[in-house]
Amino acid sequence: MDYRVLGNTGLKVSSLCFGAATFGGGNEFFKAWGSTGVEEAQRMVGLCLDAGINIFDTADVYSNGLSEDILGKAIHGKRHQLLISTKATFRFAAGPNDVGSSRYHLIEACEGSLKRLGTDHIDVYHMHGFDALTPIDEVLYTLDTLVRSGKVRYIACSNFSGWHLMKALSISERNGWAKYVAHQVYYSLVGRDYECELMPLAIDQKIGALVWSPLGWGRLTGKLRRGQPPPKESRLPVTSDKGPPVSEAYLHTVVDAIDAVARETGKTVAQIALNWLLRKPTVSTLIIGARNEEQLKQNIGAEGWRLTPDQVQRLDDASASFIPYPYWHQRQFTDMNPLPPSYSQ
Repeated sequence: MDYRVLGNTGLKVSSLCFGAATFGGGNEFFKAWGSTGVEEAQRMVGLCLDAGINIFDTADVYSNGLSEDILGKAIHGKRHQLLISTKATFRFAAGPNDVGSSRYHLIEACEGSLKRLGTDHIDVYHMHGFDALTPIDEVLYTLDTLVRSGKVRYIACSNFSGWHLMKALSISERNGWAKYVAHQVYYSLVGRDYECELMPLAIDQKIGALVWSPLGWGRLTGKLRRGQPPPKESRLPVTSDKGPPVSEAYLHTVVDAIDAVARETGKTVAQIALNWLLRKPTVSTLIIGARNEEQLKQNIGAEGWRLTPDQVQRLDDASASFIPYPYWHQRQFTDMNPLPPSYSQ
């Protein structure tokens, strides 16, 4: 297992992170992801630790708190061996203040997460989304208070735009408050929007990327191929409207390219897709989920080897997509706007 520092910190995280969104199955949306109970979760945690994975990601809203609760039980007696990443901001209950990043909700949410996880601190605490109604100063002051209290070690954000993140960093620096050190983002071989603005920002500000849904919302597992019927067991029919849109033609073009590399390497489609991401700038860790132990073992197999530069380039070419303004214009002038190292298009 490879270990990388998380953004501009001294915290070392494994290049693969276990995502516990499959724990619980507390509602129809999350049942489509998985319904792992405590006993199987304990075995999965053991497999991860044996493989060198040292960070586990969840959120308060995953299965209405069940994911945190099951993860907390699964790591009992092993807390000192691992890091916990969890999140707040999205609606957790029906009350008017049970959503957002207000001081009221964040303190309530943090206390709730600590209780469900059975721990006295959270290692990486994310704002799960941007709250445009709460002043950014209020959010960051509250997070700084949680850090100073010892209940949170590092703060991070998720699903922010470039200006959201940059404004937050500026406010933290001006006030001497804890800064966001990481950004949990969607990035995959069939979803490369992260490269346009957020990756250059992360390089400049030393923000580590924790990549969610690195298999493109379940599209790069190897089950979806040109001319074949969709798999019987898939989360896509239930969850596709909540995830990133991907055209069928584009998906098949990318999967065809992955298949060609898979034949050369003897690796699976999912392992190729994950290893490609591990070659990209700013990526600190990939959040891998699994319905069962066999899927987990296959995903862990994405580490310990490297795609060649030629293979990375071919996958880059096959997955190239529309670049929005002003980025298509800026990329015509690479003498002033050079591409990030190891990134080519």
